[in-house]
Amino acid sequence: MSEKTVRADRASATRESILVTAERLFAEHGVHAVSNRYISETAGQGNNAAVNYHFGTKVDLVRAITRKHTERIEGLRAEMVDAITETGDLREWVACLVRPTTAYLQELGSPTWFARFSAQIMTDPALREIMTEESLTSPALSRTVDGLSHCLPDLPADVRAERGDMARHLLIHMTAERERALDEGIPTPRGSWQDAATGLIDGIAGLWLAPVTSAR
Repeated sequence: MSEKTVRADRASATRESILVTAERLFAEHGVHAVSNRYISETAGQGNNAAVNYHFGTKVDLVRAITRKHTERIEGLRAEMVDAITETGDLREWVACLVRPTTAYLQELGSPTWFARFSAQIMTDPALREIMTEESLTSPALSRTVDGLSHCLPDLPADVRAERGDMARHLLIHMTAERERALDEGIPTPRGSWQDAATGLIDGIAGLWLAPVTSAR
């Protein structure tokens, strides 16, 4: 093995160590509570500027963590979307929204930090755009949103937007809470990620189909 290859492998291992460490620290403490220097130290890097060297700014690091996970999640979503026929119903489209994330968390094993990391990012106005931008580039997610809309032709646009926000919050924060409970050994309402997804699909489908009360 050449010296160049050895250096490249070492750099790749360093980047991965930083990504895993940063994701865990961000998930547990919040992005702004953790410095790049502390991430480097916790990742066992002698160079305290390792994060800056390998990734640049903290925003660049957050984007790298997000991309590390979303590629696989969107791949799973694409498989589900492709399996839906033209007569796909609301519940099938909600499943395309929910199950790719829960299936991926199941794949990762325990402990995981991505759900809590996502919750931290989505509650930060300065960082939320990163995850939104990464999601919006996914054709599978766009098809999922279109499929949901086609199942709700009579739902006013403003209500549809509002319930879309509600659904997103449910998905992000319920998966984060389950992930935290699993990490801390706390009993959860559902025994598996697959069952947790079923509960989320029930709740989100019900949310979309709830009556609309006119403003008074």
